[in-house]
Amino acid sequence: MSRLTEVSANRSFGGWHKQFEFDSQSLNGKTRFAIYLPPSATAETPVPVLYWLSGLTCTDENFMQKAGAHRAAAELGIAIVAPDTSPRGEGAANADQYDLGQGAGFYLDASQQPWAEHFRMESFIVDELRQIVEESFPVTGERFISGHSMGGHGALVLSLRHPGLYQSVSAFSPICNPVNVPWGIGAFTAYLGEEQNLWASHDASELMRASQPEQHCPTLVSQGLADQFLEEQLHPHALVSAAEQSGYPLTLEQHEGYDHSYYFIASFIEQHLRFHHAQR
Repeated sequence: MSRLTEVSANRSFGGWHKQFEFDSQSLNGKTRFAIYLPPSATAETPVPVLYWLSGLTCTDENFMQKAGAHRAAAELGIAIVAPDTSPRGEGAANADQYDLGQGAGFYLDASQQPWAEHFRMESFIVDELRQIVEESFPVTGERFISGHSMGGHGALVLSLRHPGLYQSVSAFSPICNPVNVPWGIGAFTAYLGEEQNLWASHDASELMRASQPEQHCPTLVSQGLADQFLEEQLHPHALVSAAEQSGYPLTLEQHEGYDHSYYFIASFIEQHLRFHHAQR
């Protein structure tokens, strides 16, 4: 815990929601994350951990405050870790648009300037943050990953790019085929450059289509059919097609009337937590 500075602590459903700040080597600057520790989490009884990746414009706070996940996490004995969505601060590059720069890291390691110095979110999530969490808190090596929108993209892609690291993956309204939608094209061009062959290695549909059985991971995707971004940005049909081609264990659930908001997430987060718990 020596690297961590506690920012806040709140009692919740018998457990603790806490925020911590530390100097990240991956992001080359200070960053913050939140963790929910259920009441059963002790040094004698460590618990599995779910990593939650949020969407565009979000921070570590959105999910913890709006999703209503603590009650089910307390019951099931699952810790939840919510990192920020990008590097922050005066030193980190930014853009005058909501879908690029701070708040829009896309969970990849940027190779292009001015982003490469700080925007290394993939390394941060799968290596640095994971190591800090497992060294500092009473959690086991059982890991799940989930997310929303840009974070759903991140959860799917990181599970595919790092086989065996997570026992299961789920997503709400993910960007399923970023190489073919405006959000993805803009971010990938800025962060990875013009070489589109590189983009496919950060696209869940492309990775899933080419996946081998050893990369397969139980996957649950929830999509609202009243989502305002469904047709232009999300493309879940591409993910379904890819899973059918490779035999990937994907379950897509579509929900009438639900949009892209946290009302949707709050309605089905317990189902997602129980899905992950069942994969232990």
